[in-house]
Amino acid sequence: MFSHMTRSRTLGFLLLSLAAGFGAAQEGGDLQARIVYAFQAEDTNELTNLVQTLTNQVKSGGADAALRYHLAHAQYRFGLLGGAKRSRDAPAAFSVCIDQLKEILDQDSKSVEALALESACYEQLAKYRRVEAVLLRSRADERLKAAYALAPRNPRVLFLTAMDGLAGSKRGSRENNQAFAELQQAAQLFEQSSATREDVPGWGHAEAYLALGIELQSRGDLLGARNWIEKALIAAPDYRAAQRQMATLVRR
Repeated sequence: MFSHMTRSRTLGFLLLSLAAGFGAAQEGGDLQARIVYAFQAEDTNELTNLVQTLTNQVKSGGADAALRYHLAHAQYRFGLLGGAKRSRDAPAAFSVCIDQLKEILDQDSKSVEALALESACYEQLAKYRRVEAVLLRSRADERLKAAYALAPRNPRVLFLTAMDGLAGSKRGSRENNQAFAELQQAAQLFEQSSATREDVPGWGHAEAYLALGIELQSRGDLLGARNWIEKALIAAPDYRAAQRQMATLVRR
């Protein structure tokens, strides 16, 4: 039998361990929220600061998988914004994203979230490196298919799969209709999942809603488009791209 003092020390240790775990998860959730918000608000300066801070933390030697994932995600977002504003910055950002995720996948080759994000970074990098484009897109496709095989109902995986299918198919084709159905399913899965979990990636909700709204608008379903774009703005009120898209509907 434990003495009262021993039980107290044991309980105290457990509470400290739980607190440390919660603290790490909370910090991860905060980082994720800041990265997503900076991207949606198109705040390149904030993304630059986040990338620098995370890079310094990784270089300091305390880089675990979660920290590397956050850095990869921040670089991915910076690359997307950089591509719109300063295209010369984008390839380097996508390359760092890939390098950080490789470190994760070397330790866990079945990390669905790392595979999905690496696929997205390869796909974006291919747009800037024409000589390597075929190889890079092949790698993007390989990673995404691996992620889909592991988790076909992961909303981020399904969203990326749908967007890839829509981009690579002709309107009205079987492939295009299938990709559209996948986008609808991804949006529905996002509605059923939390965007605020602190221990796992939770990005993609507003992007999927906006993408579905844009696709519906292009198909002439303005009511459906407005519904999903409004959902994007409810999920992310400062989402500049969604605000601009809504304005195109208001002017009609």
